[in-house]
Amino acid sequence: MTREARRYVLAAAVVAALGIVWCVAYLTVGAGTEAIAYAFAPLGGVFATVAVHRLLGTRGLPPVARRFWRTMLAAVVLISSGYAWFAADILVHYREAGTRSMPLPAAACAAIGFLIAIWAMIRVPVVPAEGVEWWRMLLDRAIGFLGCAVVLWYAGLAPMIDAADPWSPQAMVLTGLGLLVALGAATKVSYVAGGPVDRDAIRLMAAAGGVTAAIVTVIAVRLGPAGSVPAQAIVMPLTPLLATLAVLAQARADLGPRRAPGRGGVVLPYLAVAAADVPLVAVALGAPLSWPSRVVLLAAVLVTVLVTLRQYLAFRENVRLLHSTRVQEERLQYEVSHDGLTGLANRALFRDRLAAALAAAEPAHVLLVDLDDFKTVNDLLGHGVGDELLVSVARLLRAEAGPHGLPVRVGGDEFAVLLTGAEPEALAARLLAALDQPLSGHRLLVQASIGIAAAGPGATVDSVLRDADVAMYTAKQRGKAGFVRYADGMGEPVLAHMQLGGELRRALDHDEFRVVYQPILRLEDRRVVGVEALVRWQHPTRGTIGPAEFIPAAERTGLIVPLGRFVLRETCRQAARWRAEFGPGALLEAGLNVSARQLHDPDFVADVTAALADTGLPYEHLVLEVTESAVLRGQQVSRTLHELDRLGVRLALDDFGTGESSLSLLRAFPAAIVKLDKSFVDGIEIDDGQPAAADARQAVARAVIQLARAFGLDTVAEGVESAEQAAVLRELGYTLGQGYHLAEPLTADGVSRLLARQQPASPARALSGIDG
Repeated sequence: MTREARRYVLAAAVVAALGIVWCVAYLTVGAGTEAIAYAFAPLGGVFATVAVHRLLGTRGLPPVARRFWRTMLAAVVLISSGYAWFAADILVHYREAGTRSMPLPAAACAAIGFLIAIWAMIRVPVVPAEGVEWWRMLLDRAIGFLGCAVVLWYAGLAPMIDAADPWSPQAMVLTGLGLLVALGAATKVSYVAGGPVDRDAIRLMAAAGGVTAAIVTVIAVRLGPAGSVPAQAIVMPLTPLLATLAVLAQARADLGPRRAPGRGGVVLPYLAVAAADVPLVAVALGAPLSWPSRVVLLAAVLVTVLVTLRQYLAFRENVRLLHSTRVQEERLQYEVSHDGLTGLANRALFRDRLAAALAAAEPAHVLLVDLDDFKTVNDLLGHGVGDELLVSVARLLRAEAGPHGLPVRVGGDEFAVLLTGAEPEALAARLLAALDQPLSGHRLLVQASIGIAAAGPGATVDSVLRDADVAMYTAKQRGKAGFVRYADGMGEPVLAHMQLGGELRRALDHDEFRVVYQPILRLEDRRVVGVEALVRWQHPTRGTIGPAEFIPAAERTGLIVPLGRFVLRETCRQAARWRAEFGPGALLEAGLNVSARQLHDPDFVADVTAALADTGLPYEHLVLEVTESAVLRGQQVSRTLHELDRLGVRLALDDFGTGESSLSLLRAFPAAIVKLDKSFVDGIEIDDGQPAAADARQAVARAVIQLARAFGLDTVAEGVESAEQAAVLRELGYTLGQGYHLAEPLTADGVSRLLARQQPASPARALSGIDG
């Protein structure tokens, strides 16, 4: 379509050029008659009509653009028809060409065409707007329209009307309508959203009506009726030429992306106000105050009113935007400085306030509050319940901190209070007392360990927080659910504990851990039937370190998982070696302790399976010992234990009787062995001559063996320290035990010597048949 549109542009340009050539010839040598001048505009209109029609036949033209050009086709046809009628009338009455007016039907036809063109402009979509923005755009367009109209009226139509030898009313009406097309398009195109009607096409259609009308107006004012020949031969043919150029612009626009609207909508009102001031300046400089000038003055007043309204709307919008910006800044500032879950101040605001208190040398204290065993809530009840509990704790902190305290959520289940002008110990006591009551909708009890540090002279933000953290950690070491105030030197053992974690990592990398084995013996004949693996740290400078010193650090740092994996593989390897050396019946079971942290590891079952597969140790010969507290650590632990039981691994409930749910565990936990805790073995042998007291000391041991038999479980008594204890345990029904009286923890070679010494003896009976 673009190539075809170029041909129509060329044809219209040829018609316009012919009009110029003829007009020059007519004015210089008198070629032809004046009536010929009226034929060029309708001739060019034929090409404009065909161009628009061919554009409508283009595929892919958007519906809105098709509607615009269909309406424009009707306008071009009517305007061209009106002027063709006028040309035919002039040619018939060529002798009256200089004085004959346009026939009323022809003028009406052209006028209707101009009105249809105006209607087509009105229907072009503009930038979408709502509310205040819609009113602002409406006022801008009204200001632009009136401002430009004032200039066109003062410089064009008014002089035509007041001329000594005026043109016919038909000519002035059509000229005015042409100027209206230009005004409407100029106002409209500033707000067109870049498509589907091309902005350049609208500009050219506006020029087709407005430029020619403006030039005709100037000619009419300056030359009067004598200007009709150049107006008709030179100026009027520009209208179809510009219309065909508009078709070409639309055809080109359909081939590529639309251009975004420019800034005309912003600049137009200001240009219009400046244009309206031009006639006012002319009047002020002495121009006669005729009725056209009065119209200009009234229009200028109206423009001023509209500008005032526009500025009022802009003022209100600016006030709203400033308020919205201020609210948004406050909201962003709040979000940056507060915790999203609890609404408390966050770590950043806490540090800022603490720094300000230190700079002002204001007496202040920091209370670091850490919830004890909060992870159990998330594991057993889910993170949703845990979040509700955190929100309840935050609410409690707000209530107890009062006006002198800033409650803060430091992160996770750790909170803090920055306290000024109050006693920190009193607040800590109130917090612990308040935590004795159930919290949240789930009525949960939670305890906390609180560390207190003073923000004294010379302190820094980091040093105060470090002291509070040390005090809180010390409170946990002292049994939790309490508070401790920091004192000089308190951080040394904590620092040593933290350094111990770093040394553990190095020890794992350098194979400094060793596994020893405490034999499990049959009480009747001291025969070894199993072993419990125990880990020792062979430190390069400190020598052998017991598990009581480094296991808590391994738990805290998460290194218990790789350490436990090492103990598991070493135990399985050594047990398989003993079975190969001394026979399958020489050692029936090899056990090791497993922590809750290991059971939470999703790869733990795979680690066990791989260790047994690599060493060839049967599943039923491996015993994993689990404490009651570990069993109660959530669904993940329960799933892991049941999966191990299905594989055939035997599970032992270690330290039985020390927890709070021992009896229920015997039903829920897939245990095969119950190990009586050492605390119930201590003193069991004492004979003070009081049978009732002796029965009381033996009551738990007796109850455990009876429960185990009822559930079909094997039993092992731990911590047997004397022959008297072993004798009492045998009388109560225990057949297996371990402890320093029976055998101390031994290296693998030591266990091998024990197994070698008992080789000539008859094969040991299986554990599963001993206690039955």
